[in-house]
Amino acid sequence: MRRHSCFVFLFCGMFLPGILGFPQTNTSIDCDSLLPNYEAEPQTSAPPYIIAVSFDNFEPGNEVQVTLEALGNAGFKGFNLQAREIDGDVPVGTFKITDPNTKGLECHNMTNSAVSHANSDVKQKITTTWIAPHDARELQFLATVVQNLENFWVGIQSKTLTPTHSESVNATGKSKRKVCFE
Repeated sequence: MRRHSCFVFLFCGMFLPGILGFPQTNTSIDCDSLLPNYEAEPQTSAPPYIIAVSFDNFEPGNEVQVTLEALGNAGFKGFNLQAREIDGDVPVGTFKITDPNTKGLECHNMTNSAVSHANSDVKQKITTTWIAPHDARELQFLATVVQNLENFWVGIQSKTLTPTHSESVNATGKSKRKVCFE
C-alpha cells in the first residue's frame, strides 16, 4: 500500500499540472528570447492582447503605469513584460509590483527588470508600475502572453515611449511651472 501511495503522489506531481492546463511551478519565460520553456510554437496571428501605457514621454525616475489587457474574453494564464530600448535586447528600468497576480523577475542581474505572473489563474488584465532609468533612449514594452500550453504570443509591443530629458515634467508626468516674484 505504501508503494502504491508513493506512485500516486509521484504521478500527480509530474503529470497533473500539464493535464489541468498550465504548469503551476515549472513554467517560465526566458528573459532574452521571451519564449516559454515548453516546445509549442508561438502563434503568428494578431494577439488578442494589448499593452497600454499612461504616458508617451518619460524622464529618469518617472513612474509609468503599464496595463496588459485581454481583448474580449481571451484571458491569459501567464506573461512576461519588459521595457526595452528600440532594437535593444535587454530590459531597462524596474517594475514596482502592485498587482497580487504579478511578481518581479531578475533579468541580467537586475532585480524587478521584468514582471511575470504570480499564479496560473486566468487573468483579464494586470497593471504594474515601471520606473524609468537614468539613461534610456526610446523604448517599448514587450510581452509574451500565454493563454494556455498551445496558444501563446511572443513580442507583443506597446506604443513607443520617448525620453524628454527636460526639467519641465515632474514624476507624475504633469508640467511644472516656475513662478518668480520680485
